[in-house]
Amino acid sequence: MDGIINNNIVELCGIAAAEPIFSHKSKEREFYTLPLIVCRLSGAEDIVNVTVDRRMAQLCRGGERLRVCGELRSFNNRSGTGSRLVISVFAREVSPSGFMDENRVELTGTLCKKPTYRRTPMGREICDLMLAVNRRYGRSDYLPCIAWGIGASEAREWEVGQKISLAGRLQSRKYIKQEEGVSVEKTAFEVSVTEFR
Repeated sequence: MDGIINNNIVELCGIAAAEPIFSHKSKEREFYTLPLIVCRLSGAEDIVNVTVDRRMAQLCRGGERLRVCGELRSFNNRSGTGSRLVISVFAREVSPSGFMDENRVELTGTLCKKPTYRRTPMGREICDLMLAVNRRYGRSDYLPCIAWGIGASEAREWEVGQKISLAGRLQSRKYIKQEEGVSVEKTAFEVSVTEFR
């Protein structure tokens, strides 16, 4: 893929939840956001935002089953509305798909924040990680990851600056945040880790 660093790989198969909508313009190229529904084995749905260029957007229709290959991206939203850290999939390829739902992420990066370890009320171990994954041209994406069970127990011991390779899936998670005394539903995106390599 024309010299692209292979430390950030995403492959998704799912259904376009809607038509692509205009997002932004960069270096004279127009980009659109396409919400993609990907089902988990449990039947729960993750709705993932995919960034596509204008050419790809013209090929995407709401309700259509699609395969997306690309990489996970992050940027800081300084507008004051919505999440501060915005996570999306930057599409390199989009094509019609007859395959079952798929959600695969592979990342190699550097731990840039001390791991946060905790237990759920049911006693399940969880560890939150923030991974800095380099792009070309000296930029990095800061990607939240969550490890479970034995992986969480292992990850809690890691130090900032440690190099990590992992595989998992991109998940969306609803939560309630209090804003000026009002409960507002938000969506967080993170990589749910299935294995460390």
